[in-house]
Amino acid sequence: MLAYKNEYLPNYTYDDYQAWEGDWELIYGVPYAMSPAPNITHQELNLNIGVELKQKLKACKNCKALPEVDWKINDETLVRPDSLVVCDLSTNKAYLSKTPEIIFEVLSPSTKSKDRNFKSLLYAQNDVKYYVLVEPAGMFAEVYELKNGKYKLQGEFKNESYHFDLENVCTFEFSFAEVFDI
Repeated sequence: MLAYKNEYLPNYTYDDYQAWEGDWELIYGVPYAMSPAPNITHQELNLNIGVELKQKLKACKNCKALPEVDWKINDETLVRPDSLVVCDLSTNKAYLSKTPEIIFEVLSPSTKSKDRNFKSLLYAQNDVKYYVLVEPAGMFAEVYELKNGKYKLQGEFKNESYHFDLENVCTFEFSFAEVFDI
């Protein structure tokens, strides 16, 4: 694979992004076209994640589950995770500016490498406490927790639950059995 020097890479901003047609993510000023509409299994899993989060967060009045929302990290970096949890949501309705507590990415063949590597580093650098990778092919999820600036695998889950602890805000048991019930 050919690696380009930084001076040869484009450097776009959020203002540029707003004028583009189609679905894009902008990471460190470099645009990434998002894959075509996800397949049905991907969509079902993402829907189930959202439903499970909404149910579990009812008691957590400060936290919300959001599907596919733009998270503007800075003027040159904007991503759109499959699902996320954010606490103490700001009033900006155009995009999310606060760091999410949890991000879920449902893997697809075209995004798997970016989700596992590039986004994992990006999310860790921006202090996302939990990163959950959902693998449709094997119907399991990997839960990573940020510890000392790096993600540590907490386990693989199919039918089990995982206890998320959003320090001083809320805690809840998330059922992966509900997610994979498709």
